[in-house]
Amino acid sequence: MNKRLLESKMKLHGDTNASLAEAIGLSPQSLSSKKNGTNGKEFGTSEILCIKERYSLTAEEINDIFFAC
Repeated sequence: MNKRLLESKMKLHGDTNASLAEAIGLSPQSLSSKKNGTNGKEFGTSEILCIKERYSLTAEEINDIFFAC
């Protein structure tokens, strides 16, 4: 997970943790846990798809954000 890249997309679109969390159906705490990988938390497919649509992400951007090693 490339937290910095996701946060740059959020800022580019004027989102905060709270606004993105609400848009994808999470609490701000859950979003933060998933961004930080706390307790093994990861974004699910439906959450990734919502973020993809919200930010018009390409397949490459999806890979760079969510599947970076």
